[in-house]
Amino acid sequence: MDDRILVSEAKKGNISSFEKLVEQYQTKAFNLAYRILGNSEDAADAVQDALIKVYKNLGSFRESSKFSTWLYRITYNTCLDYLRKNKRIAASALDPSSPDNGPTLQEAAEKNERTEKIQRAVASLSPEYRVAVVLRDINGHSYEEAALILGCSIGTVKSRINRGRQKLKELLSDYLEQNQDTDRQNQ
Repeated sequence: MDDRILVSEAKKGNISSFEKLVEQYQTKAFNLAYRILGNSEDAADAVQDALIKVYKNLGSFRESSKFSTWLYRITYNTCLDYLRKNKRIAASALDPSSPDNGPTLQEAAEKNERTEKIQRAVASLSPEYRVAVVLRDINGHSYEEAALILGCSIGTVKSRINRGRQKLKELLSDYLEQNQDTDRQNQ
Protein backbone atom coordinates (compact mmCIF):
# COMPACT_ATOMS: atom_id res chain seq x y z
CA MET A 1 0.00 0.00 0.00
CA ASP A 2 1.21 3.51 -0.83
CA ASP A 3 2.73 5.59 2.01
CA ARG A 4 0.32 8.45 1.34
CA ILE A 5 -2.67 6.18 1.84
CA LEU A 6 -1.18 4.67 5.00
CA VAL A 7 -0.40 8.13 6.41
CA SER A 8 -3.87 9.38 5.56
CA GLU A 9 -5.46 6.37 7.25
CA ALA A 10 -3.12 6.65 10.27
CA LYS A 11 -4.09 10.32 10.65
CA LYS A 12 -7.72 9.16 10.89
CA GLY A 13 -6.75 6.88 13.79
CA ASN A 14 -6.17 3.62 11.92
CA ILE A 15 -3.54 1.94 14.11
CA SER A 16 -3.02 -0.85 11.58
CA SER A 17 -1.91 1.68 8.95
CA PHE A 18 0.57 3.26 11.36
CA GLU A 19 1.91 -0.20 12.26
CA LYS A 20 2.48 -0.90 8.56
CA LEU A 21 4.46 2.34 8.25
CA VAL A 22 6.52 1.36 11.29
CA GLU A 23 7.19 -2.11 9.86
CA GLN A 24 8.27 -0.59 6.57
CA TYR A 25 10.74 1.97 7.98
CA GLN A 26 11.77 0.80 11.44
CA THR A 27 14.88 -1.08 10.29
CA LYS A 28 16.20 1.84 8.24
CA ALA A 29 15.50 4.24 11.11
CA PHE A 30 17.36 1.88 13.46
CA ASN A 31 20.33 1.66 11.08
CA LEU A 32 20.53 5.45 10.91
CA ALA A 33 20.32 5.74 14.71
CA TYR A 34 22.90 2.99 15.19
CA ARG A 35 25.38 4.70 12.90
CA ILE A 36 24.94 7.98 14.75
CA LEU A 37 24.90 6.64 18.32
CA GLY A 38 27.23 3.67 17.92
CA ASN A 39 25.39 1.09 20.02
CA SER A 40 22.23 -0.88 19.55
CA GLU A 41 20.64 -0.14 22.94
CA ASP A 42 20.73 3.64 22.47
CA ALA A 43 19.70 3.27 18.83
CA ALA A 44 16.67 1.16 19.78
CA ASP A 45 15.67 3.68 22.46
CA ALA A 46 16.11 6.60 20.06
CA VAL A 47 14.02 4.93 17.37
CA GLN A 48 11.29 4.12 19.86
CA ASP A 49 11.27 7.76 21.02
CA ALA A 50 11.27 8.96 17.41
CA LEU A 51 8.33 6.71 16.52
CA ILE A 52 6.38 8.02 19.52
CA LYS A 53 7.08 11.58 18.32
CA VAL A 54 5.98 10.63 14.81
CA TYR A 55 2.74 9.14 16.11
CA LYS A 56 1.99 12.14 18.34
CA ASN A 57 2.74 14.61 15.54
CA LEU A 58 1.22 12.71 12.64
CA GLY A 59 -1.49 15.36 12.38
CA SER A 60 1.13 18.01 11.55
CA PHE A 61 2.77 15.94 8.80
CA ARG A 62 2.45 17.63 5.42
CA GLU A 63 1.46 14.96 2.98
CA SER A 64 3.25 16.81 0.19
CA SER A 65 6.50 15.53 1.78
CA LYS A 66 7.79 11.96 1.85
CA PHE A 67 6.94 10.15 5.07
CA SER A 68 10.31 8.40 5.14
CA THR A 69 12.22 11.68 4.99
CA TRP A 70 10.12 13.11 7.82
CA LEU A 71 10.68 9.98 9.94
CA TYR A 72 14.45 10.01 9.30
CA ARG A 73 14.61 13.71 10.21
CA ILE A 74 12.84 13.05 13.51
CA THR A 75 15.12 10.06 14.13
CA TYR A 76 18.20 12.18 13.36
CA ASN A 77 17.06 14.95 15.73
CA THR A 78 16.25 12.43 18.45
CA CYS A 79 19.76 10.98 18.11
CA LEU A 80 21.27 14.46 18.37
CA ASP A 81 19.25 14.96 21.56
CA TYR A 82 20.70 11.70 22.92
CA LEU A 83 24.23 12.85 22.09
CA ARG A 84 23.64 16.24 23.72
CA LYS A 85 22.03 14.69 26.77
CA ASN A 86 24.95 12.32 27.24
CA LYS A 87 27.50 14.99 26.23
CA ARG A 88 29.35 12.59 24.02
CA ILE A 89 30.09 12.01 20.40
CA ALA A 90 29.35 8.42 19.66
CA ALA A 91 31.59 6.28 17.52
CA SER A 92 29.57 5.20 14.53
CA ALA A 93 30.07 1.77 13.10
CA LEU A 94 29.10 0.19 9.86
CA ASP A 95 27.26 -3.05 10.29
CA PRO A 96 30.00 -5.66 10.36
CA SER A 97 29.56 -7.99 7.45
CA SER A 98 29.98 -11.63 8.14
CA PRO A 99 32.22 -13.59 5.83
CA ASP A 100 30.55 -15.47 3.01
CA ASN A 101 30.49 -19.25 3.17
CA GLY A 102 33.00 -19.47 0.33
CA PRO A 103 36.07 -17.41 1.24
CA THR A 104 39.24 -18.86 2.63
CA LEU A 105 40.30 -18.08 6.17
CA GLN A 106 42.81 -15.52 4.88
CA GLU A 107 40.20 -13.83 2.67
CA ALA A 108 37.79 -13.65 5.60
CA ALA A 109 40.50 -12.17 7.82
CA GLU A 110 41.40 -9.59 5.17
CA LYS A 111 37.75 -8.67 4.71
CA ASN A 112 37.31 -8.34 8.48
CA GLU A 113 40.43 -6.16 8.72
CA ARG A 114 39.18 -3.96 5.87
CA THR A 115 35.75 -3.61 7.50
CA GLU A 116 37.31 -2.70 10.85
CA LYS A 117 39.56 -0.08 9.25
CA ILE A 118 36.62 1.46 7.41
CA GLN A 119 34.51 1.41 10.58
CA ARG A 120 37.24 3.19 12.54
CA ALA A 121 37.74 5.73 9.77
CA VAL A 122 34.02 6.50 9.51
CA ALA A 123 33.72 6.68 13.31
CA SER A 124 36.56 9.20 13.46
CA LEU A 125 34.78 11.67 11.16
CA SER A 126 33.09 14.65 12.78
CA PRO A 127 29.39 13.94 13.36
CA GLU A 128 28.23 16.29 10.59
CA TYR A 129 30.51 14.65 8.00
CA ARG A 130 29.84 11.13 9.30
CA VAL A 131 26.05 11.44 9.13
CA ALA A 132 26.12 13.02 5.66
CA VAL A 133 28.41 10.26 4.32
CA VAL A 134 26.32 7.53 5.96
CA LEU A 135 23.05 8.93 4.61
CA ARG A 136 24.35 9.23 1.05
CA ASP A 137 27.00 6.54 0.59
CA ILE A 138 25.78 3.82 2.93
CA ASN A 139 22.01 4.30 3.17
CA GLY A 140 21.68 5.47 -0.44
CA HIS A 141 19.64 8.62 0.15
CA SER A 142 19.58 11.28 -2.54
CA TYR A 143 21.20 14.64 -1.84
CA GLU A 144 17.72 16.13 -1.56
CA GLU A 145 16.60 13.56 1.01
CA ALA A 146 19.81 13.99 3.01
CA ALA A 147 19.31 17.77 3.01
CA LEU A 148 15.75 17.36 4.31
CA ILE A 149 16.84 14.88 6.98
CA LEU A 150 19.74 17.08 8.11
CA GLY A 151 17.80 20.32 7.82
CA CYS A 152 20.34 22.07 5.62
CA SER A 153 20.82 22.99 1.97
CA ILE A 154 21.78 20.52 -0.75
CA GLY A 155 25.02 22.47 -1.20
CA THR A 156 25.87 21.98 2.47
CA VAL A 157 25.16 18.25 2.18
CA LYS A 158 27.39 17.97 -0.90
CA SER A 159 30.13 19.91 0.87
CA ARG A 160 29.95 17.71 3.98
CA ILE A 161 29.98 14.54 1.89
CA ASN A 162 32.93 15.77 -0.17
CA ARG A 163 34.90 16.76 2.95
CA GLY A 164 33.97 13.50 4.66
CA ARG A 165 35.12 11.47 1.66
CA GLN A 166 38.38 13.45 1.49
CA LYS A 167 38.99 12.78 5.18
CA LEU A 168 38.24 9.07 4.68
CA LYS A 169 40.66 9.01 1.75
CA GLU A 170 43.36 10.56 3.96
CA LEU A 171 42.64 8.18 6.83
CA LEU A 172 42.64 5.12 4.59
CA SER A 173 45.44 6.13 2.18
CA ASP A 174 48.19 4.11 3.87
CA TYR A 175 45.96 1.05 3.99
CA LEU A 176 44.94 1.46 0.34
CA GLU A 177 48.57 1.89 -0.76
CA GLN A 178 49.58 -1.27 1.13
CA ASN A 179 46.83 -3.24 -0.59
CA GLN A 180 47.81 -1.92 -4.03
CA ASP A 181 51.41 -2.95 -3.38
CA THR A 182 50.26 -6.42 -2.26
CA ASP A 183 48.00 -6.76 -5.32
CA ARG A 184 50.90 -5.83 -7.63
CA GLN A 185 53.15 -8.42 -5.96
CA ASN A 186 50.49 -11.12 -6.36
CA GLN A 187 50.08 -10.49 -10.11
